[in-house]
Amino acid sequence: MNVEDIMTPAADVVTVEIPGTRDDVLDYLQDRQFSSVPAVKVEDGHEVYRGLISRSALIERPDEDQLALLAEEVPTTSRETSLAAAAAQMVETNARRMPVVNGDSLEGIVTVTDVIRAIARGEAATEATAGDVAGEEVNCVYDDAPLPVAERELSFARVPYAVVLDEEGEMCGMLTEVDIIDVARVVEGEEGTGDSIAGEDDDWAWEGIKAVGNRYMPTRNVEIPAEPVSAFMTADLVTVSRKRPVEEVAQLLIEHDIEQIPLVSGGSLAGIVQDMDLLEAIQ
Repeated sequence: MNVEDIMTPAADVVTVEIPGTRDDVLDYLQDRQFSSVPAVKVEDGHEVYRGLISRSALIERPDEDQLALLAEEVPTTSRETSLAAAAAQMVETNARRMPVVNGDSLEGIVTVTDVIRAIARGEAATEATAGDVAGEEVNCVYDDAPLPVAERELSFARVPYAVVLDEEGEMCGMLTEVDIIDVARVVEGEEGTGDSIAGEDDDWAWEGIKAVGNRYMPTRNVEIPAEPVSAFMTADLVTVSRKRPVEEVAQLLIEHDIEQIPLVSGGSLAGIVQDMDLLEAIQ
């Protein structure tokens, strides 16, 4: 199987055109909840791929308005590249979205989710199990910890999740950065916002989040409810055992729209399987 079998073709990929401004990108990134958008420039009647414009670049360079200067060179692939090779490249470069190019032309986009779907459908050769790919280091937080403390913990750990533990040290839920962003509110320069950060594209909203690797967390100019983590976590946990085939793990990720699953052994937390881990299992 090759990249062309799972990618989103260029005809279905929304792009922004150079010359343009950051306002051309904001609506797309907020509405689609993507982390980046391809930039193209029309030259002699032909669209030339010029790079990706990421949410991270918009956050880190708030005074830059020209798309040509915001477009970044990122790892790319071709439609003829094997699925295994593309997955390996994503893991090596920590890229969750890769443009598919042919010369200077954009032919599509392939994402981690595209690869996970292929694994879930049994289209990627692997005999690995959850235990083969799981990480042993698990980020955790106490269920009675105030949410602002948990947000700091996720930010410092540079991960998008925390397994929630009760006072007995037993696993009782999962907290993600999305759970936090959904309830975070701006406290500086707020003017009749009333909504959570997640659905806004005003300046105050972009100033209220920061890039953490490929992730986005509230900054200190937002208000996060001081209630305990247990009020915001997902209590209905999905877990897997060491012997669970990677294909079935991928199916659970897609079914529940999640990016990580705790690994349990003997009823106890033993590790974590993140979506990127599954890519390493493709042969």
